[in-house]
Amino acid sequence: MTPETLAHAVRDGIARTIAVIGLAGVALIHLLDLPGKFDETPYLAWMYVGLIVGCVATAVALVRSGDPRAWTAASLLPLGALVGYTLTRTIGLPQAMGDIGNWAEPLGLASLFVEGSLVTLACATLTSLAGSRRFALVEAVQA
Repeated sequence: MTPETLAHAVRDGIARTIAVIGLAGVALIHLLDLPGKFDETPYLAWMYVGLIVGCVATAVALVRSGDPRAWTAASLLPLGALVGYTLTRTIGLPQAMGDIGNWAEPLGLASLFVEGSLVTLACATLTSLAGSRRFALVEAVQA
């Protein structure tokens, strides 16, 4: 194993570990907010359940490998949650107008931090993967 290959494997392992922890954080935050949602806005509660299941499935996929599809899911799931949070705080959603302007909720702030960090990590990893694939393709063509 070359030093470059070893460094890449270590970076990949660290990024995947951080992403798995981030996905667990997103799932936990929404699990903690879930019980009241079934009474308030059942459709949002089911969206939370979908997000939680998606985060767990994506975390399992990232534990197994650094597949770009898993990284794509690791960016889109928290991005969807960020958009949902922003909508509920700005224009509101059907049956969910009570949080308009409520930007300082502690669980919401934690959610924004974890989701924003995870989107950033996943997009950076996808960019790196695309760059390394292009480089490998150029080397193969030149060989």
